Amino acid sequence: MKRFKAAVLGGSGYGAGEMIRRLLHHPEVELVRVASIDYVGQPLGDVHLNLEGQTDLVFENLPPAEAARGMDIVLLGLPHKVAASYVPEVLATGAKVVDLSGDFRLKSAAAYEAHYGAKHPCPELLAEAVYGLPELSRDAIRGAKLVASPGCFATTIELGLLPLAKRGLLSGRVETVGITGSSGSGAAAQAGTHHPTRAVNLKTYKPLKHQHLPEILDTLERAGGKELALHFVPVSAPLSRGIFATSFVTVDASVTREQVAEAFESAYAAEPFVRVPKKRLPEVVAVAGSNHVEVGFELGPVEAGKRTLACFSAIDNLIKGGAGQGIQNMNLVLGLDERLTLEDPGGYP
Repeated sequence: MKRFKAAVLGGSGYGAGEMIRRLLHHPEVELVRVASIDYVGQPLGDVHLNLEGQTDLVFENLPPAEAARGMDIVLLGLPHKVAASYVPEVLATGAKVVDLSGDFRLKSAAAYEAHYGAKHPCPELLAEAVYGLPELSRDAIRGAKLVASPGCFATTIELGLLPLAKRGLLSGRVETVGITGSSGSGAAAQAGTHHPTRAVNLKTYKPLKHQHLPEILDTLERAGGKELALHFVPVSAPLSRGIFATSFVTVDASVTREQVAEAFESAYAAEPFVRVPKKRLPEVVAVAGSNHVEVGFELGPVEAGKRTLACFSAIDNLIKGGAGQGIQNMNLVLGLDERLTLEDPGGYP
């Protein structure tokens, strides 16, 4: 039976390791090559220790067109501002692309420059790229040649608020705190993510100006949010995996708990990777190591004709917030069951 052929470009990071791990056991896709400017010639298991003995593939330093030659799909695990420079050459080979960077998530070249600090190298492709949140854009992803997989914070926050946007309950000011693990900072050691410091510390970074802000607003407004103003504060936490987001919105006093519960249940009843726990609120430990998401809410009392609604969401930043969602998008692009290699529930605790 013929299998689709895939390559990973930018294969040495944590997210790439997750993609490779799952691609090696994919029943319909064969991982043919992994390109990287680091560790050239070394076995994948020398870097991704869990892959030792799993494959004979080595890291190859290849130009984009050569890496993509003969491939049906190419997954990019490259940094922001680098991935975009590879995409035109890869698309020219006929391969489809799933990009895990932020380079094609925004439709405006001006917005990209404002939030990523550089001019976009191929702005003509921004309109063609499909934002890869399956829970909102599944049909568009199926027909895409270029998919921009969402950011980790963006995925967490969007999935926590989408049910409200779809029901017309999301408008005006939204205040969000998102707590994230250290793996989101990448594989290269930095002073702020070094374990002796991170393990005993909580700190914010990029408060009110994180680069995921515009993609979150774009997504929620497409889903039905009105005149939104998002105030987002990320927090660096002493855990290796996971994101937990809490978003506060104001709704009319007439909104009931039953209405909100029905909005969440109907939004996600048919979704393979989003669950609304019945007897508890979302927890990172329940989704760590998996492509699953947990969402939930708490509705406050009536105060001055309004109620505060707190929406909670938890994901694994490397999987549903990165590699897993990339593979989910790959499956959709190739016309496969989106659940392939992603159904495992992770470990507990």
